[in-house]
Amino acid sequence: LKFTDFYVASQSCSPSRSALLTGCYAKRVGMDGKSCFPHERKALNPSEYTMAKMFKDAGYVTGCFGKWHLGHMPGYLPNDHGFDVYEGIPYSNDMWAPYDSINKKWKIKGWKVPLPWLVDGKAVAVVKNPTDQGLLTQATTKAALNFIREQGGKKEPFFVYLPYATVHLPRVGHPDFLPAGAPPSKANKKGAEFTVHLTAQVEELDAAVGNVFSTLKELGVEKNTIVIFMSDNGGSRGTSKGPLNGGKGSVYEGGPRTPFLIHWPESIPAGKVSHEIGVSSDLLPTFAKLCGGKLSGNKIDGRDLSDLFLNPDTAKSPHEGFAHNAKQKNAYRLGKWKVVENLLFDLEKDLGEKHNVAKEYPEVLKKLSDKNKKFFSKIESEIRPHAKMPNLSPIIDEQQANALPDLEKWLKDIEGYKNNKNKTH
Repeated sequence: LKFTDFYVASQSCSPSRSALLTGCYAKRVGMDGKSCFPHERKALNPSEYTMAKMFKDAGYVTGCFGKWHLGHMPGYLPNDHGFDVYEGIPYSNDMWAPYDSINKKWKIKGWKVPLPWLVDGKAVAVVKNPTDQGLLTQATTKAALNFIREQGGKKEPFFVYLPYATVHLPRVGHPDFLPAGAPPSKANKKGAEFTVHLTAQVEELDAAVGNVFSTLKELGVEKNTIVIFMSDNGGSRGTSKGPLNGGKGSVYEGGPRTPFLIHWPESIPAGKVSHEIGVSSDLLPTFAKLCGGKLSGNKIDGRDLSDLFLNPDTAKSPHEGFAHNAKQKNAYRLGKWKVVENLLFDLEKDLGEKHNVAKEYPEVLKKLSDKNKKFFSKIESEIRPHAKMPNLSPIIDEQQANALPDLEKWLKDIEGYKNNKNKTH
């Protein structure tokens, strides 16, 4: 089932992830604004009732694999938010020492930011070079598939949160997906190598999702497993948003409107398309309904979409409209109308939001603007604070990073250990 009008509640990394996992707009849980950086104390509050906690309370084994980006210090990592197992990177993959633009942007002299690979909160390797960057999708997929095979093989209920770092900058493709003679990546520089490496990232991500599906089939649990494919925000620099205006961080449609596919054989009809509005914060209450979980007493913004999933031909969205904001700009969609600040667009005729019709429909402009103001005024009166980590530092320092193997070596050592273990048995 494909949704054409599905939105994320926030349009950039950390805020969007907080909305997905808590069922709240990022503003409600104090996580709106810019993403979490290794030199800041901001983190998702462990008191929030996350999707992982809901599943765990319902008897599921929970695993997170990939990019976390909601707090990088002990006490604020996935294992502290309801995940039994975690393997991946604590923040964004562009927050690493070789990516000089990050250090320049932060104006931190002499401070290099290590990007560790964590296993249940412990740093076991470091992303030290472009080769390691190109291995992130492979490492993430392997970790997730190991977990799926273990839990699926036992036919025990499990929940996997699989936030890939791909296709985030820097653009470094895996060698297996690059054409012969491909130029080396220049990370964030535009040019032929940028496109080649972006293409390789997309191809590898597609293959990784295919491996997840084939593993579910192999284990005989595909028909009893819900799989959702989505993004945390619209496309960033160098990617196509098709007819949509704006991109990552924007309040125009290209910012919050993202791909959304859901697969659940024999329960959700295949080959269907829904044009109803859904929001990423809806997934927590929807999963609770579908999987027999319960919600906490925390106030959330999400609505139950289960009827839309199960009956896409007849069900209607539980949302009257969709409110969103970013970078001090507000927007609201109601039916075919979309207001962005003092601009009004007719999305049926103008999906690219190029033609302002505010002068022709001033009453529509006022109605939508009032709804947006009312929506966020309500949230602002009910904000729950984000957490403040005790230390203003990366999870490991330079000396610790130098003592750890690079990701490539660690992956080879792990694979060699597994092969030797299998031979022994």
